[in-house]
Amino acid sequence: MHIVTTIAGSDSGGGAGIQADLKTFQELGVFGTSVITALTAQNTLGVTGVFPIEVDFVEKQFHALIEDFSISAIKTGMLYSSEIIQCIAHIIDDLKIPLIVDPVMIAKGGESLLQQEAIEAMRMSLLPLATIVTPNIPEAEALTGRKINQFSDMEKIAQCFFQLGVQCVIIKGGHLPNSLDAIDYVFIKNDKSFSMQSPRIPTKNTHGTGCTFSAALTAFLGQGLTIEKAIIEAKKFIQLAIMHDLAIGNGHGPTNHFAYQLHKGACEVKLLET
Repeated sequence: MHIVTTIAGSDSGGGAGIQADLKTFQELGVFGTSVITALTAQNTLGVTGVFPIEVDFVEKQFHALIEDFSISAIKTGMLYSSEIIQCIAHIIDDLKIPLIVDPVMIAKGGESLLQQEAIEAMRMSLLPLATIVTPNIPEAEALTGRKINQFSDMEKIAQCFFQLGVQCVIIKGGHLPNSLDAIDYVFIKNDKSFSMQSPRIPTKNTHGTGCTFSAALTAFLGQGLTIEKAIIEAKKFIQLAIMHDLAIGNGHGPTNHFAYQLHKGACEVKLLET
């Protein structure tokens, strides 16, 4: 049994955060454990409150896991503060376990989920330990201080991440305007880069897409897949989860974590070398 860990915030609406991660782990046949960094009061309409967990209790949760379980991959999501980021980084530095960093900054409704001073802590403390980082375009720009206007800008941003110590960068292209396809750009240090293209789905039900994608990536890496294969399968997982949405709630509804097992033979991802 492969055991993986998510370190993130709780989403009371169940579509993102810890809840989305654990659902994804379960669907992909890995045993999910968790460290909760913050509680949120939220639903598909937005976030109405955030209650951070005290740093010493975050630390206690994490130590409880590593003292008892053989963890094969770790992902981080909403970390909220620089103190929590530094605490998590200090522990991970000694573990030598594949780390996927989803740099969650803004909720779907626009609410901030990462304090401004925490961005520098993420850059300097956590990203140097990351196997893979999965920013969307605004997150990539915030972490590097560079703007993305064209593909060459993405290449430069990838180099910025590599210089920090990241091994692989996935820049999610969902924010790209006027694109008929959902295109994600993958840069692997000292290896080839490629893009993954799939049809853009006309739906508002995309709450938790970043959490779900990075959780699927964590599950596949934890099972021993190569980085490239894990990325491609995670893309299929989130594509199907969006295609077969659940239409729950009155706002940005959650994706469908059940869809991969039901429809995985019917999803193709177009790969192009860049």
